[in-house]
Amino acid sequence: MSDDNNNKLPAGRMPQLRVMPMPADANVHGDVFGGWIMAQVDIAGSLPATRRANGRVATVAVDSFVFKQPVFVGDLLSIYADIVKVGKTSITVHVEVYAERNRLEADTVKVTDATLIYVATDATRKPRAIPPL
Repeated sequence: MSDDNNNKLPAGRMPQLRVMPMPADANVHGDVFGGWIMAQVDIAGSLPATRRANGRVATVAVDSFVFKQPVFVGDLLSIYADIVKVGKTSITVHVEVYAERNRLEADTVKVTDATLIYVATDATRKPRAIPPL
């Protein structure tokens, strides 16, 4: 079995966000809109970026976004986000989304992989330097 369908959430990691899509987030067949998933990924990715930037960030690029499996109404999504690179004003975050389906049977699949780039901004929404650690 591949890593994308291992029936487990990543061990030792806490998700940035856990959400469950509702019927309004899906088409008439119960398939969740990709745009809804992208919005959740952006929210989850912004959380560690905001902490690292010690303030406001804006999404400036989506370097990659791969839908590996469909997401259905009622899936419980666990969204993990890790900073992979910090520049002068930018922060690159890798995001993984897992769906717990049929939760009584512990059916878990990796549904999305994405890499997003955020830029730290000041009160006037202009780029600002990221403070040192």
